[in-house]
Formats: sequence, structure tokens, C-alpha cells
Amino acid sequence: MQPSKNVKGVIFAAGYGTRFLPATKTLPKELFPLIDTPAIEFTIREFLDSGIQDILIVTSRRKKVFEDYFDREVELETLFKEEGKTDKLSKIAPAEANFHFLRQREMKGTADALKLCKTFCGSSPFVVAYPDDLFFSETSCAKQLIDAYRKTGKTVLTVKELPNEDVSRYGVIDYSQKDGNIYSVSKIVEKPAKGTEPSKFVSFGRYLYTPDIFDALDQIKENPNVREISQTEPLNYLSGKGEVAALDFEGVRHDVGEPLGYLTTILEYGITRKDLSGPLKEYLKANYDRLIS
Repeated sequence: MQPSKNVKGVIFAAGYGTRFLPATKTLPKELFPLIDTPAIEFTIREFLDSGIQDILIVTSRRKKVFEDYFDREVELETLFKEEGKTDKLSKIAPAEANFHFLRQREMKGTADALKLCKTFCGSSPFVVAYPDDLFFSETSCAKQLIDAYRKTGKTVLTVKELPNEDVSRYGVIDYSQKDGNIYSVSKIVEKPAKGTEPSKFVSFGRYLYTPDIFDALDQIKENPNVREISQTEPLNYLSGKGEVAALDFEGVRHDVGEPLGYLTTILEYGITRKDLSGPLKEYLKANYDRLIS
């Protein structure tokens, strides 16, 4: 398949977020702030920095607030205009993108969520983001994926080697060839038993799919005894045909999908902020002994 310039973006945000209860009883975890910026906003910026303008957010019945967040806030706009607070106007301005929303009515796994994207994506390649994973880098992770896709014409996964870690809780790739930081994927093993992993390269929450993924999804037979089907099965179907690559991405990945990762990400993000870095570092230095005792 020939690479296309019209790459779309998809965010999977339908999950319950049970690790953050009781907060997620009413507030989606994707809107939890990193200081003053909702976590999902970083993924939106990543897409925009990559040239992606058409964005689909897969939600669920409990997450109507997404549509409000990505819309205009007319009352605040009027107030700030009357008060001449142009700095605050810029903070509430909606992102310059074409947002679409679609509900996943049953939590049947990522393969089911992918099927729902077919009408939106059509014949375009598309980047899928799991907003629990945030990537901080000079070149956005989505842009790196797009560049790798344009080089290979294949579906592309993001991977990182964890040579000294137990990778049994990840999806781990087996690969046959390497071209710079791009690998030819022969298969993906989901959560391999310790000692049986095919490599130490694990897959993280960014994927660029070609439209071939929809044909692969059609090959997967539903099992009535299995409630959720992941994207691993259709990816392995494509891998068997030599149509999947893996990108050893540049940058740092943060996991905001569990409490400790969320907390440490706030801390590391705060240190990068010009308005907060100095005072935050001073606080940590002054209170270091007390905090770790």
C-alpha cells in the first residue's frame, strides 16, 4: 500500500479508570490535570504537532464531558473579553482540529474499538493513542511514527528495549531485521512468561495502522467465551505477512494510567515548566530529608 499524506488520529478513552476510584466515578481519568493541563491535552498536542487535524475520540456513555471540553466555553469567553483578559482567552480556546466522538457501547477490547474506527478512517492510515501513555520528545511520537510509515509503508508500533527489566507484563516483539531504529516484526507475544520472552523490546501505547488492519480484524473469529479481544491477534496476522514494523522511538514515555506513575509524571513535567521549575527544585532540595525519611 502506498503511503498517504492524510494521516488521521484516534484516541481510545472509553475505559473505566478503576485504579483512580473514587475520582473516576464522575471524572474521566483522561481529564486529570498535570498541574493545569488535562492529560489528554498532551496527546492532542502531539497529534497537532504531527500535522494530524482529524481526530476521533472513542468514548463511552459515562464520558459526555469530552465533547464539552473540546468545544467553546462561550460564557467564559464573554467574561474574559469584557475584562480584557486575553491571556486567559488563549487558555480556554479549543484546539484547532476536527474532533469526532464515537461511543464504544461494550468494553469488548481494543480489537472491537479498532473495528469502530473503520468508517472514520476509511482508506487513510491512522495513529492510535492510548492516553495513559504520554510521550515527551523533541519530535512528537506520532510524527516519528508517520515518518517510519512513510519509509516502510507498514503498520508501525512504538517499542523500547528494557534490557534489565522483567517484561512479562508487556507485549513483547520478536523481530527478524533491523534498519536503523526500525525493526521488522515477526510476531508479538502478549505478557510472556519470564524467561520465554522473544526479546526485551516492549510495545507502548502508540500505533500507526494502515487500513489493512480492518482486513486483519475480519480474520479474527469471535470466541463467545472471551469477553475482550486485543489488537495483538490482528497485528500478528499482519506480522505473518511481513506488514508490521516497530519503531524504537526517541524520547521519554510516562505512564499516567496508575497513581504512582501519574504522580511522578506531574513532578517531572513540573520540573520542565519555566514558571515552576526553580521554585519546585528549591522545595525538593529544602525538604528532601523530611520527604524521604
